[in-house]
Amino acid sequence: MKTLNENKCSPRIVYAGDRDIGVWVLKFILENGVNPLALLISDDKRATHSNELLGLCGHLDSSQILKGDEFRTENGVALLKKLKPDYIICVHFPYIFPGNILKIPKYGVMNLHPAFLPYNRGWNTPTWAIYDDTPYGATLHFMNEQVDAGDIIHQKQIEISPKDTADSLYHRVKLLEFEVFKECWEDLIKYNYKTKKQEIEAGSIYKKGDIESIRLINLNEEIKAENLIKKLKALTTNNIKESAYFKTKDKVYRIQVHIEEDNNLKL
Repeated sequence: MKTLNENKCSPRIVYAGDRDIGVWVLKFILENGVNPLALLISDDKRATHSNELLGLCGHLDSSQILKGDEFRTENGVALLKKLKPDYIICVHFPYIFPGNILKIPKYGVMNLHPAFLPYNRGWNTPTWAIYDDTPYGATLHFMNEQVDAGDIIHQKQIEISPKDTADSLYHRVKLLEFEVFKECWEDLIKYNYKTKKQEIEAGSIYKKGDIESIRLINLNEEIKAENLIKKLKALTTNNIKESAYFKTKDKVYRIQVHIEEDNNLKL
């Protein structure tokens, strides 16, 4: 268990983010009087909300904005070292930080992750939480050289509803992520918080491509209805290319589901 408690004013931060949750957190930080020293955004192929993040950081010039993997280059590393940040804060920033960069911030690189760590480290966290029946939630943690394996700062659990798909669960967990971050903000800026180590062996980790192993539905396979429904829910994301599918002789059919609770049906 680690505790930091230092009498210090505003933290020096570098912000790395994407997605709408990345915009929410950056707005919150700015509204609380902390201006990032630099901004890390995704490259054009991966980015979804870079323009919104850039729009919030009008106080930065182009030399303080690193795009894609520029933060790993010689110039990027030199900039980060020069800025001497207390924290690098990552929110849905889809890049891995190598060890030499993890050592730059005084207190570390922290990451807001849509999972109840140590369960569902890595990719497609709502899918695997539904498919594996694992605890789910949101976690703010420090990064180390393993994926989503660093010490936990704060986390909260969310109940998976019978009507949840991976898509609906992802929308719900982003709200919880924002809540988790806001709840520990005062402790972060006062350097007064506790961390706990993860029990990695008790959890799970998935790579981006692992979802392919569960997508095919074999029409000749006998399967319990409960397990089939679970698979269809887990593979209903915002991307039809991640959905479950079945094959006929010459065609492929993708399946997504929509589930509603019926309060009028008497049992």
